[in-house]
Amino acid sequence: MKITDVSAVYPNYQNVPASWRTHFWQIVVKVETDAGVTGYGYGGGGRAAVEVVNRHFSELVEGCDLNSVGDIAAIWDSVYLESLPYGRKGVAVMALSGLDLALFDALGKAEGKPVYELLGGARKGAIFSYATGADSQWYGELGFKATKFPHRWTGEADYDTAVHSATIAREAMGDDGMVMIDTYMSWDSDVTTRMSELLKPFNIYWFEDVCTPDELDAQAQLRPVASPTLIAGGEHEFTHYGFAEIARAGALDLWQPDITWCGGITAGLRILDIARKEGIPVAPHRGGEVWGLHLIAASDCMDLAEVLPGMRDASRDDLWTGEPSAENGHISPTDTPGFGVTLNEDML
Repeated sequence: MKITDVSAVYPNYQNVPASWRTHFWQIVVKVETDAGVTGYGYGGGGRAAVEVVNRHFSELVEGCDLNSVGDIAAIWDSVYLESLPYGRKGVAVMALSGLDLALFDALGKAEGKPVYELLGGARKGAIFSYATGADSQWYGELGFKATKFPHRWTGEADYDTAVHSATIAREAMGDDGMVMIDTYMSWDSDVTTRMSELLKPFNIYWFEDVCTPDELDAQAQLRPVASPTLIAGGEHEFTHYGFAEIARAGALDLWQPDITWCGGITAGLRILDIARKEGIPVAPHRGGEVWGLHLIAASDCMDLAEVLPGMRDASRDDLWTGEPSAENGHISPTDTPGFGVTLNEDML
């Protein structure tokens, strides 16, 4: 089977926040083949990444063989090498992620296998899932026993808001449930140190992205300070090369690559190779979406998948149909070939 066409498009989102996501949220990558099989992938980088795929990656990939996972890895290496002058991280690798996932989707469809079978088969049953968002009470009603709530630091009053949110989350999840906090790069060393003291009664499992991804030494120094709470991160890091730097710095207790941003499943497998040697657990960012879920199911990733239910009664963009949903706090990929989802073309 050969690749005959590669293209990308930015969906017509209606419900993304007015932020960088307005024009730089997720893209759809489409791969067509001479076998009549079409694969779809989900990448980051927004409108800029669409240009990268359509004006460069397409000319590199069209005509390539697509008959094995090894072929996908070879394409990844070639595209990464050719985009080095403007790539290595950020938008270019986010675009490569979408391409990589589209290739896996096409190969799975061609072989009549779900992606996790291409990776060696499922090694887990229903995967334990946690709900991310600010509506912890609703998540508890939905059956989740784990949640992660956002907390952006804006000033001294946010010590109190963190305790307030942790109280609600702990009550919703129960004494045995898991509670995590996503700081979105807004805490620094002093704030994290003080939060570790204030939040100790709530048994927080991890603090996520307490510093910017460039501050590896600072994060490494916070690991013993926050313990037993883990210092987690990695959603803003790219490829196995970036995670090798995290490993060298000893920066994180737990890694969270985003499979639609870090380089796709090909990069995810290579990141896992490093994590295995370092003894670091891996829980992909947004892992409850099919793109990460198949990797979790087929690998030694943690038995933990992030889902984003949003807020009760809030509107959502349904770009993909057929995505599995969490039931009683667990989620599983379907056995449909490829990633098992269908693109809602009304959003294009």
